[in-house]
Amino acid sequence: MTTEIWQWILIIGSSILLFIISPLAKTRSEFFKATHKKKSPNVFILTGSLIISWIFAKSITNAANLGLEFGLVGGVAYAGYYLSFTVAGLLIYQLRVKGGFKSIHQFLTTKFGKRAVALFSILIVIRLFNEVWSNTMVIGSYFGAHGSTPFYSAILVFTILTLAYALKGGLSSSIFTDVIQMGLFTVLLCVILWQIFSVENFHTTTVIESGTWSFSMGLNLFFAAIIQSFSYPFHDPVLTDRAFISSPKVTLKSFLWATLLGAISIILFSVIGIYAKTQGLNGQAAVEVGKAFGVVILLVINFIMITSAASTLDSTFSSFSKLLSVDLNMGLDLTFGRASMVAIAILGTLPVFLNAEILSATTISGTMVIGLTPIFLFWSIEVPKISFYLSVICGIVFGFLLVFNWFPDALIFTDGKYADLLWVNAWGITFCIILYFIPKWITKR
Repeated sequence: MTTEIWQWILIIGSSILLFIISPLAKTRSEFFKATHKKKSPNVFILTGSLIISWIFAKSITNAANLGLEFGLVGGVAYAGYYLSFTVAGLLIYQLRVKGGFKSIHQFLTTKFGKRAVALFSILIVIRLFNEVWSNTMVIGSYFGAHGSTPFYSAILVFTILTLAYALKGGLSSSIFTDVIQMGLFTVLLCVILWQIFSVENFHTTTVIESGTWSFSMGLNLFFAAIIQSFSYPFHDPVLTDRAFISSPKVTLKSFLWATLLGAISIILFSVIGIYAKTQGLNGQAAVEVGKAFGVVILLVINFIMITSAASTLDSTFSSFSKLLSVDLNMGLDLTFGRASMVAIAILGTLPVFLNAEILSATTISGTMVIGLTPIFLFWSIEVPKISFYLSVICGIVFGFLLVFNWFPDALIFTDGKYADLLWVNAWGITFCIILYFIPKWITKR
């Protein structure tokens, strides 16, 4: 059989299997909170779910490409985003234990009002909308060239099959399948690494010495990732939804473990790019390495992409459903929850048939949400409601400065790729914090 046929077998077979074994959610608690036999996920299950739902197809593609471009520094730089788990874990633990809040939306409503929640929800919807097409396009790229019939066919089939098991169990299905997908990801990654390290003259020292620890060779991205980690997780309901379904202690342990294990996973995947660099390969690192090793490894890499994309996609469907049904209280029954999943699947797939790159200017990037930093970092400090809007809007403004290259070069103090990203975020977060507290300082006078 040809490679294409094997790829179709993998995508259809794995999805059908997940549909068969996924639990059927019959209650709101099962569908929206992933309870099973009235029990919440334990540390092992929650940690695995957190990691695999964040190791999405686009992120491991980026990790491999950064390994190709910057060596080990590139992998470490991208892994910097996994500090988000520690930040979210610690702050949400405090929100739950000290503040008594049961969701992010409850916290924002209590402190800043319903209009603030409306603005926050818009940011979340755009985030979830982009998650759909950005991950399915990665899958499509393994089946054919952009715009080709196999490309579109793979995306449609993959989206429909993933939607099917997500509809069956909601967040219960998502977390249940996450554990299986995390296991598969681990095994398949080990297979790829074993193959790479079996090549003559490629050793751990090759990996360690593969990059230069300088701003121009990857550290710009690393420090930008660290800065964004103080805001990035809070506009990602795939992450924050999982922070309220188990006990506070179980949740905190899971988030801390997810930081370590998730970062290690990303760094290990960047080794694929490092190997590609040593072999003089160009293009998409994961694809080129797969082709270089032959059909079997190419299929393994393809299966990793399918596994990671599916885990993110089903989580996206579940989070959108919960956002509308529970957080915004738009519809309390499971029928509305399932209809919401269908809606985001359709809307999120439409950009695939357009030129998806046109959305880059309006995508709510990590920079555009840096205004959330003081809102959550200083959650216990009382401030006027206007502080929320000043900080969030400031972050969006800095995001547009980055997108349209309007940020002054005089305020960029390092060289190389991602220098503008680093300094827009550094200056932006500083202004967001200042603007957040200005109303409080004024009212004190």
